[in-house]
Amino acid sequence: MEEQRGNFREVAWVDRVMDQGYLCMPTQTQTSSYFEHDADIGIIGRGDTLEQAFETAAQAVFGIVTPLDKVQPQTSVKIEFEESDHELALVTWLNLLLGKARELGMVFSRFHVQRRENLWSTEALGEKWREVMERGVEVKGATLTMLSVKQTGAMWEVRCIVDV
Repeated sequence: MEEQRGNFREVAWVDRVMDQGYLCMPTQTQTSSYFEHDADIGIIGRGDTLEQAFETAAQAVFGIVTPLDKVQPQTSVKIEFEESDHELALVTWLNLLLGKARELGMVFSRFHVQRRENLWSTEALGEKWREVMERGVEVKGATLTMLSVKQTGAMWEVRCIVDV
């Protein structure tokens, strides 16, 4: 079921996610969510660690593409990169994930991030697109718009706008 929201079409589960304020809740401190931004979508990832916040941000991105509960974590893809700036690391990683998903014809549903100083070692698990999967909105890329990586108390929160 599709409906018009802003200047783009999005599927009903993204509307429900935006209305409820969360995509999934592995724990109370690890959440991903959305905020409205004209024709694009703002994503938010939260976690007890910076790495967990990155993981939930990736869930938010791919949750726009398809319902993640239908994606089997059958294939692992590893991505490594170097970046000292946490904000640029978030955008870099999300764009590397989106590029790899397009290249391999896959959708990812689970993520693992490890960081050692400037070296980020990540893993994305997912599967090839199947005809039975519901296609949502294509995410073209993560942008520098409203980019933020911050720690508030014990909680990390990362956010940015993704181009749809």
